[in-house]
Amino acid sequence: ATAVRDYEEEFATVFMQSGLPRMTARVLAALYATDAGSLTAGELADRLQVSAGSISKAVAFLEGQSLIRRERDDRRRERYLVDDELWYQSMIAAARANEQLVEIARRGVSVLGSGTPAAARLENVARFMDFVSEAIVRAAEQAREVLLTKPEGAAGAEERD
Repeated sequence: ATAVRDYEEEFATVFMQSGLPRMTARVLAALYATDAGSLTAGELADRLQVSAGSISKAVAFLEGQSLIRRERDDRRRERYLVDDELWYQSMIAAARANEQLVEIARRGVSVLGSGTPAAARLENVARFMDFVSEAIVRAAEQAREVLLTKPEGAAGAEERD
């Protein structure tokens, strides 16, 4: 149990280094570290020893980023879960968000005038983000199968949680 808690904290630290707030990172790490890949708000609060309000705020953020989803269990409780498709969906959502940056940068080019240094800078940003977004979508499509393939030795893992 101690090793699992230490691992979850280490996992959460990596998420925090990538920009997630601390509680959000802890919730995401806890969901990934449970064999079922899902927990209720109460289970998360108990596991992380925090208030239900902290869980609610973290869950809302994670849902907004398409990193978790919620569903009702047979007792009509909301369960928060991670699944194999969420990383793919998150990557696609990030690429779509980049498209908005491309559009606003290109709009700036026409507003500022194409011959200005600011417009040139914005056009470079737009081209860069457009290229990166296309590469993310391409890579996510190509790598999607990795998320759907069970690694060797994973059979029966659901029974442990």
